[in-house]
Amino acid sequence: MAKSTSKSSATLRLDKAISQVTDLSRAEVKRAARQERITVNGKTVTDPASKVDVADELCLDGEPLGAAGPRYFMLNKPLGYVCATKDGEHPIVLDLLDEPNLQKLHIAGRLDIDTTGLVLITDDGQWSHRIASPRHQCAKTYYAHLAEPIADDAVDKFAKGIWLNNEKTRTKPAKLEILYRNEVRITITEGRYHQVKRMFAALGNRVLELHRESIGEIALDEMLTEGEYRPLTPEEVASIGCPS
Repeated sequence: MAKSTSKSSATLRLDKAISQVTDLSRAEVKRAARQERITVNGKTVTDPASKVDVADELCLDGEPLGAAGPRYFMLNKPLGYVCATKDGEHPIVLDLLDEPNLQKLHIAGRLDIDTTGLVLITDDGQWSHRIASPRHQCAKTYYAHLAEPIADDAVDKFAKGIWLNNEKTRTKPAKLEILYRNEVRITITEGRYHQVKRMFAALGNRVLELHRESIGEIALDEMLTEGEYRPLTPEEVASIGCPS
């Protein structure tokens, strides 16, 4: 189960705030405001352009609504789920969230169907761009279980960058930590297609199990079992930083 969403001092328009936490469009929110169906901190508000704080108590027809403002969640992704907003063959990670207005959420940093671990989900496009954009070099750390023992020189090879099949440039330097003969931890700052699996394939090895542990300074909460999620803390949200 998810805990309550964290608060901040941000403000936003009333119509946008309510559309984010309900299934109403902004046009429908405007009509509801004109019909005096919306209250903020117990007072009726008829101007949909009025500003509200994320800590304000919003009610529609007397029913309290969720927290206003952008939403940020971490999910412990299980096997078999697709990081997409819709898929005709497989369940999607959004199916695991019990939140309103799911269609406005998207995945910030996708994982393959057979990869487990940390997935970040939000409706803040600028924030997710800082994670996905190669320009910001947001680090992602994975645990990998390999089919064969890893060679000692692999650490240096990863640090120099790996030539991937059908790629024109090496990967950016990556940090490889050997945990055991065929168990490693790898940190990359790119998001090329199946990158981690292809890097080990380039060295003649194969990934049997892949699990993402962290994105930037956001580490997967050890209290979350597979399929569980929670809102990010204000500190976790802020750790992604602002565009440079």
